[in-house]
Amino acid sequence: MKAHIDGCVGEPLDRDAFLARLRAVGPSRYHDRHPFHERMNAGLLSRQDLKTWAVNRYYYQRSIPLKDAAIMSNTPEREVRRRWIQRIVDHDGDVNVAGPSGGIEAWLRLCTAVGATREEVESETLVLPGVRFAVDAYLTIARTRPWLEAIASSLTELFAPALMGKRLAAFETHYPWVDSEGLAYFRARLTQAKNDSEYALALVLERAVTRDVQERCVEVLERKCDILWVQLEAIEAACKGTAG
Repeated sequence: MKAHIDGCVGEPLDRDAFLARLRAVGPSRYHDRHPFHERMNAGLLSRQDLKTWAVNRYYYQRSIPLKDAAIMSNTPEREVRRRWIQRIVDHDGDVNVAGPSGGIEAWLRLCTAVGATREEVESETLVLPGVRFAVDAYLTIARTRPWLEAIASSLTELFAPALMGKRLAAFETHYPWVDSEGLAYFRARLTQAKNDSEYALALVLERAVTRDVQERCVEVLERKCDILWVQLEAIEAACKGTAG
């Protein structure tokens, strides 16, 4: 790893200070504060808005295992890979489980519950250019950044359970026409995101032992938040009929 980030030098932050820096990214940059999510939670989205969001978000969901596979390919430590591979199983599905399983399958059920067909979702013909660009940028981070920094980018999961809880309540309250089975993804992520983030956070706190690496981990987490925000910007523009 390089010795600097934007000229940053100095003593490493202690564990508590570093943890505080990482956690502070959420309140300032996480996409739970995006106007689109605020309108979703208030019950102000139309059926077409929800379909546009779900179909586009699928491109992100189906890319998560690709991201995790890229991280694993760059990770030299066997024990880390042995733990990280569970993320791929969680999203792609477990071959030892009878019938469809995994987060991607659950998201496809959500898409059909809001009015999309599996064929149009999986064809990705409705994916907006801005969403595709943002998600592909995240894959580039996973493929090209040092493995610890790529793991740090996944720490948006620290902020996800609260978002999932609000989203689940919003759907049950404001969008009762969405079949309950379509909300299975949100229910699963309430615990999966917590478990995943705890392991990733422990790794980052333990292994980022110099100030420059700590700063890089904070910076890449900020970039991941920006990517999630840009996705919603593109989706909101499309819902308002202003997407270019």
